Amino acid sequence: MTQQAAALQAYNNELVKCIEDLCSKRDELNCQIKQEEEEKERLQHDIRVLSEKLSRVNESLAQRLAARSTFDRTIAETEAAYTKILESSQSLLSVLKQEAGNLSKATEPRRKKP
Repeated sequence: MTQQAAALQAYNNELVKCIEDLCSKRDELNCQIKQEEEEKERLQHDIRVLSEKLSRVNESLAQRLAARSTFDRTIAETEAAYTKILESSQSLLSVLKQEAGNLSKATEPRRKKP
């Protein structure tokens, strides 16, 4: 029976050692899990911060794009109006020259025919 007791004691010692090894591995795994959970929380925080920043940038960009569109429209309307003014000025100048020529002819002394 002593041999059986010795064998049982050896099995018991080996079983205790295996349990201690498993506990040690579990503790190591718990540390890794804790580190990854902390990293996950940091990343989620960073994502929230970046998402808020992206939202603000998108809002600002939309406002700037709308302002640029207003500038483009105002410039196009102003250029069109300026072109019309130039065309009207050219027409007015042409009419004025023609009228001035007609007035000059009308005010010249008439020559008598021989």
